[in-house]
Amino acid sequence: MATRKELTAAAGARYRTSDRAKKSRILDEFVGITGFHRKHAMRLLRGQEDAGPGRRARRRVYNEAEHNALVLLWEASDRICGKRLKALMPALIEAMERHGHLGLAPEIRDKLLAMSAATIDRALARVREGLGRKRRRHATHSLRRSIPIRTSADWNDPAPGFVEADLVAHSGPSARGSFIQTLVLTDIATGWTECAPLIVREQTLLSTVLTELRKQLPFALVGLDTDNDTVFMNETLKAYCDAANIVFTRCRPYRKNDQAFVEQKNGAVVRRMVGYRRFEGLEAAKQLAELYRSARLFVNFFQPSFKLMAKQRDGARVRKTYSAPATPHQRLAADARTPDAVRHRLQEIYAALDPVALLRDIRGAQERLAALADTQPIANPAAASPSIDLFLASLRTAWKDGAMRPTDRPIVKARRGRRRPDPLIRATLDLRKWFEAEPWRTGSELLSRLQVEYPGAYPNKLLRTLQRRLKSWRSEQANALLFVATEKTQPGHEVTTTP
Repeated sequence: MATRKELTAAAGARYRTSDRAKKSRILDEFVGITGFHRKHAMRLLRGQEDAGPGRRARRRVYNEAEHNALVLLWEASDRICGKRLKALMPALIEAMERHGHLGLAPEIRDKLLAMSAATIDRALARVREGLGRKRRRHATHSLRRSIPIRTSADWNDPAPGFVEADLVAHSGPSARGSFIQTLVLTDIATGWTECAPLIVREQTLLSTVLTELRKQLPFALVGLDTDNDTVFMNETLKAYCDAANIVFTRCRPYRKNDQAFVEQKNGAVVRRMVGYRRFEGLEAAKQLAELYRSARLFVNFFQPSFKLMAKQRDGARVRKTYSAPATPHQRLAADARTPDAVRHRLQEIYAALDPVALLRDIRGAQERLAALADTQPIANPAAASPSIDLFLASLRTAWKDGAMRPTDRPIVKARRGRRRPDPLIRATLDLRKWFEAEPWRTGSELLSRLQVEYPGAYPNKLLRTLQRRLKSWRSEQANALLFVATEKTQPGHEVTTTP
């Protein structure tokens, strides 16, 4: 309607100042565009749309009596919705009249039974306004609607440069507070993966980090596919992609398989390298950035991976065909769409890389990260980066030590102890003496005796504490009996068991 009003204002100014022939052409064009009736269009273009009597006011059908009766029926139905109340109303009115709870005039009864479900909801809208919490409306944001959806089946062998992006949270066991997240970019064609830490979830910082990652990519960033997280779905990132001529797409909500490429790298690269500890603060972000500097070269040049080529469904069974394992560098070099300059530059980088040195640097960064998360300062930082010869020698027997990645080690937790003073410390000796004299006494009986001996000092709420104390004493007594029985059963002594 807003567009029609603008068109009417623009065409009306021309129409009123034109001759008869031009008016006919303007009117034909206006009717063809808007679909209005010709006479109605003539009145609009003349500016006479308000000259007529206007729209008649709708005649009121339901008055206060019908509204009050409807509210009573709605409350008697336990406040159900209009569609259910419409179906229930004949039986409900009959039952309430039968038991003398309601007496409706025939005309009011007929109006209520003729009332539609939508009219019932409109009539009850005022009454429902302050009752309970408002219904949440899942309206699709206009920005989200403007970003097209792309699924995993829509890629169709894209050129290098179309990437999927995702965030990996390093929150540990609790998602409260502020923690570092890793931005992961994975190329669809080659599997090339770049990672960078984000110290906070902020769209401007995300754009800045994305700019730095684009400098590290061996190809131009052509397309960016993300999930529906608000850190991606915002005007800042959309304007950034429009300015850089990057195709910005998104996956379907709650469909992680639409981003299968980057989701696989979240586990195979980020979680494998970093683990599941909680990282927060600037120092942790620096250590993560140092880890990713070595990891990106090790993963992209020395970590082959499979790539799904085709799927064929046979009933409930799906047959998948994979390509031969290859590194992202090998796939990028073998792609015919890769420029020769990029191939030469990657080959120069590859020739200068030492995989053992990269792995040593990764292990050192992981050691520092794990110590930082566990709040254990490293006594000798130089020991975390041994020489190449020592590190290579350690790899020969590393399998004997189990997990080699420091980030895979169990998280060190502080031992939880007593956090308040012992409320029974004054009477512990007396309680122990009473327990040893009469070990069959219950906690309630000992607490009653304690209250007699120390009036007003030990309330009933200490019963559970006393029961836990008795439980530990009984466990000690049982262990002592077992130890004595074991001492008596020495070689040469016969133990007779009575059935």
